[in-house]
This record gives sequence, C-alpha cells and structure tokens, in this order.
Amino acid sequence: MTTEDEIGDTLTQLAESGDAITIYVPGRREAVLGRILSVDPEQPHFVMELNEGMTLEPGKVTFVTCLRSAKLQFRLSSKDWKALPGQPQHIPMVFPETCAVLNRRATERVEVPLGATCMASFVITLLNNTHNYELPIFDLSLGGISLHCSKLNAKGLIKGRKVHDVVLELGDETVEVAELEVRYTRPFRSFLLGEQVHLGCMFTKLAPEQESKLKQVLAQISEDLR
Repeated sequence: MTTEDEIGDTLTQLAESGDAITIYVPGRREAVLGRILSVDPEQPHFVMELNEGMTLEPGKVTFVTCLRSAKLQFRLSSKDWKALPGQPQHIPMVFPETCAVLNRRATERVEVPLGATCMASFVITLLNNTHNYELPIFDLSLGGISLHCSKLNAKGLIKGRKVHDVVLELGDETVEVAELEVRYTRPFRSFLLGEQVHLGCMFTKLAPEQESKLKQVLAQISEDLR
C-alpha cells in the first residue's frame, strides 16, 4: 500500500478493532507490544499506545500485525519517540510511506458479527489432567478460526498444539472438526477485558460434509454484512 488514503483507512481499521501490534526494535531481544489508539481524520498522523511499562528507543522500528487474511508490516524512524504530555504510553506518529501486505491466506476470513454467538468447544489433556475449553470465535474461514480469550483460559494452547474433536457452535449451525492446530498466539490488551490472547488455528482435518456446512455459514455471514 502506498497511498495516504489507503494507509489511513487501514490504520483506522486497526484502531477500531484494537488489534495488537508488535514493534521490533533493532538490537532488542524482546518485542514491544501496543495498539493504535487513534488516527487523525484529516492529517497523516496517528497515536500509538504502548503496553504498560514499554518504551521505544530512538531509531528505526518495525511494526507487524495481522489484518484480515494477511500480515501487515511497516517501518518508521525517529530520533526521539516523544510521548504526549502526561501520557507516557501514548506516542504520536506519522503515517509510513508504504505498508507491506504479506503472507495472504489461501482462504478469506470473515469476522463474527457483533451480537452473534460463535464458540469453539474441545477437551485436551495436560499432565494427566483434563481441561475443558469453550472459547469465543473472533473470525473464521474454510482454513481455520481465530479465538480471543484471557491468558488463563488459553493455558496449554501453545503454538503447534493439535486439538481433536472440536465443536464449533456457529449461531444455529454446529460444525464438528476432527482436528485443528494452533499456528500462532499473540497477546493484546483489551480496554474492557484487560490482557487477552489471540489464537490463530488452522483446520488440519475437515470432512467434506463439515466443509459444506462451514461454507453455508460463511456465505450467510457475508450476506448479513452487506
């Protein structure tokens, strides 16, 4: 993306969703986490909110986040990342000149509409202890789902974990998935719920009948969003 309008629309979408953004600083082992707090409606400016206690050193930094079916990346540089007066975690920034859109998924994901009840239920055994999970679905596609939950509720759901016999409650439709795999986990902060975890999961075994049901659900959601 290279136009100011397109970049502004994208940053505004990230601000509205509150999705976590990971900031990589050269020479620093741990990444900085934050989110876009607001975007100026007229000027190419936005405000980045860093997680509590996190700071940015002067110089070039790289921003990475997920946007619908792709990974979004851009770079900015400053000799001094000055925060707003009295707001040490809020840093004003200028739009990047370009945004790279990487690793587009093979299937487009759709977000679950507000007010809709979509849950994923499954059981896993950890150290001979059985754990029952019932987690809200944030978005879904023919290739997988993403889940949002607290860190406590995400216990045991590490990258690479395969989960069997997953029941997806998608409104009036129920879809049973033989197996899915946790492909990534990303922490973020919700102003209403506090520290949360975004789990990206891929279907590794999906029967044709269940795929057909999922297509119907996706088509209905897309129709409702028009």
